[in-house]
Amino acid sequence: MGPQVFGETANGDTVHSIEIGAGALTARVLTLGAVLQDLRLAPLPHSLTLGSPDIRAYEGSYFSFGSICGPVANRVRGASAVIDGVEHRLSPNLPGGHMLHSGAAGLHAKIWQIEDHGPAHVTLSCTANHGEGGFPGNRRWRVTFHAAAPGALTLSITAETDAATLMNTVNHSYWNLTGAPTHHGQSLQVTADHYLPVDEDFIPTGAVVDVTGTGFDFRKGQVLTEETSIDHNLCLGTKRGPLRDIARLTVPDGLSMHLASTEPGLQVYDGRYIEPEFMGHGGLPYGPRAGLALEPQFWPNAAHEPGFPSTLLRPGETWEQVNRFTFHMP
Repeated sequence: MGPQVFGETANGDTVHSIEIGAGALTARVLTLGAVLQDLRLAPLPHSLTLGSPDIRAYEGSYFSFGSICGPVANRVRGASAVIDGVEHRLSPNLPGGHMLHSGAAGLHAKIWQIEDHGPAHVTLSCTANHGEGGFPGNRRWRVTFHAAAPGALTLSITAETDAATLMNTVNHSYWNLTGAPTHHGQSLQVTADHYLPVDEDFIPTGAVVDVTGTGFDFRKGQVLTEETSIDHNLCLGTKRGPLRDIARLTVPDGLSMHLASTEPGLQVYDGRYIEPEFMGHGGLPYGPRAGLALEPQFWPNAAHEPGFPSTLLRPGETWEQVNRFTFHMP
């Protein structure tokens, strides 16, 4: 099946959806924000990821649902960064003058071009000009979603630039394996020995803390409840590495999702601020904690923390992230 019209943005741009699948897995991707809009595993009747049939949702408060966030995802203190001795003013969109997910000029707001697609894959691309959002460099991204039987989805993201710039592009999908109103009762396991404490603005303080004896120790798994409170980066290493399993989300006596990634960090967000503004899958709006965001990434605010893994990308280098979501039925 070829691309289908999903809707039209407020600016009059046509947004298409592309369906891919293999084995029991079917996924739908949008050209707006390269959004993973829907993911289903037969014979389950519900989507495993949060999404909306309303294009206005993706132009509103659901802009991050399944989208590619960047060029620099997560928070940057003061919406500024010094690159090779030159300060660049970025696009603040948080109280206190900070930046989240690159502000209004982020990749989530772009119409991506379809480069290639087939029954089991789709490749999208987009560009950003020098100075867009305050970031230097003429940049280009390519994203490929590839489905494989019996139930796996691999996402690869590459980027290039013609000037030194910052790069921390991520997929921001929310997951809920049961289709229930919240993710409570599902168990999360993450192979992280350290985490990054945050200040009152949810920006890392610069400290790197052992998870032992804290609420951020997910190494043996934790059942998610209404008491679970997390919007933190869990540290998996200090540099990008080979694709390896980093996390698992499990329904008791049921479905599990194994997340593999090349990235040195995983931002886990409990979805506490999700508001029921738009219709979700299943014909009902989402509320707080309707889904759990799992964002493989470099550590947030790295531009201000020289001890963190660097997010600097230079001309001639190719930035590449790979993630694989594998679903197992009981």
